[in-house]
Amino acid sequence: QVQLVESGGGLVQAGGSLRLSCAVTGGTFNNYAMAWFRQAPGKEREFVGYITWDGLTAYVDFVKGRFTISRDNAKNTVYLQMNILKPEDTAVYFCAARAFDGSRRLLDFGIWGRGTQVTVSS
Repeated sequence: QVQLVESGGGLVQAGGSLRLSCAVTGGTFNNYAMAWFRQAPGKEREFVGYITWDGLTAYVDFVKGRFTISRDNAKNTVYLQMNILKPEDTAVYFCAARAFDGSRRLLDFGIWGRGTQVTVSS
């Protein structure tokens, strides 16, 4: 059974940085596209970015230039480096997995972690 576990969230001041990790157990990590979504209180879960099985990335416009997704296949882990954080980045961040190709659609992902809270103070 494939499991995803996020870590690295916390409280940070605006302008600061955090790096989230998502460790994957079970399955064949190298074959997965991995995505990050986020959900703020009272809002729907939204796409942040993804990385394909072969390292291609895509991001939503409002994080371009600030967030970077990478993967370490030897560690079965995907990362979300978040820089220049803003209060509006406050949310629970989730990682998700699907076979091979990336997607911006929440419904295309069938494997999810439980999320990690990121809070950005002004």
